[in-house]
Amino acid sequence: MARTSENVRALHVRAVKVPMTEPHRTASGVIHESPLVLVDVVSDEGVTGHGYVFCYSAMALKPTAMLIASLAPLIVGQPLAPLQIQQVLARRFRLLGPQGLAGIAMAAIDMAAWDALARSRGLPLLRLLGAVPRPIPAYGAVGFDGVEGSARVAAGWAKRGFGGVKAKIGYPSVDEDVAVVEAMRAAVGDGVALMVDYNQSLTVAEAIERGRRLDPLGLAWIEEPTLAHDHSGHARIARALDTPVQCGENWWGPLDMRQAIEAGASDLMMPDVMKIGGVSGWMQAAALGAAHGIRLSNHLFVEVSTHLLCATPTAHWLEYAEWFNPIIAEPLRIVDGCAVPAERPGSGIEWDEQAVARFLVH
Repeated sequence: MARTSENVRALHVRAVKVPMTEPHRTASGVIHESPLVLVDVVSDEGVTGHGYVFCYSAMALKPTAMLIASLAPLIVGQPLAPLQIQQVLARRFRLLGPQGLAGIAMAAIDMAAWDALARSRGLPLLRLLGAVPRPIPAYGAVGFDGVEGSARVAAGWAKRGFGGVKAKIGYPSVDEDVAVVEAMRAAVGDGVALMVDYNQSLTVAEAIERGRRLDPLGLAWIEEPTLAHDHSGHARIARALDTPVQCGENWWGPLDMRQAIEAGASDLMMPDVMKIGGVSGWMQAAALGAAHGIRLSNHLFVEVSTHLLCATPTAHWLEYAEWFNPIIAEPLRIVDGCAVPAERPGSGIEWDEQAVARFLVH
């Protein structure tokens, strides 16, 4: 007998603040906690799919949760068909635009809907997308921790078997940036890839000047040296440097990515599954990357991103972070420096409900 279609029965939304084990420093500020909105999409057959989004600032936590919850009337009763749900929400936000809280809200529902659909079919998300499991090389993150701190944290990642380490830089002088990279190289040896992230802190001229000083150091990439949406500026930087330029975590939707590609903004790209439009948006981004021969990495959201990189023809690195692990019942496994996707149905996200209750924001 043909399977009858499944519909969305309910949307559940919760806000949590997950404390950082250690504060994460960047050139633009310090992150002490992770404000997250947890989203559950429930089907009329009792299947529940999970997704979460990162609000960056606690000020945005409750407004984001309220916005997502307010979208329930638009999706309850709809078929459990993530692409159709995406179109319904996109039409509603056409005039407001797919950026900011609206984009986050749409992506939250999209990720939870895809998880629910994969669970309802008894498949890991990557298999639902037509891919097969494979290990994805992962790198660890170093904050804006100075020469000694950066070397110490980098050595810790290398000791755990990670094949890459990325550091936040953008110190008052380029000499300090160079000193951090050289200290990390001494700490990890020649077999570990090193990347750096300026977090949009430089002008185009500064980025070119500093990038040329970094070129001899053999970096795998220089990330977001100038403002994220200055595509022409990034293109100038990319043309001027030997080191690959990496961009993408702050692009809102596949259209932003297409415009960056047309401008030649970067050699490498790293969409953020939340900002690029959830699973649906990522698959469009993966197609763009494949069509233009651009290698794609992720930004955060390691559980679902591992599945998506398995389904990405030009997959490069997984950015690994443990920030959100306290609320995840079965955190992503890392084996021999590679992320191993969960083989259970869905995207790999299961809530640790006791932890969620501790961190819940009412």
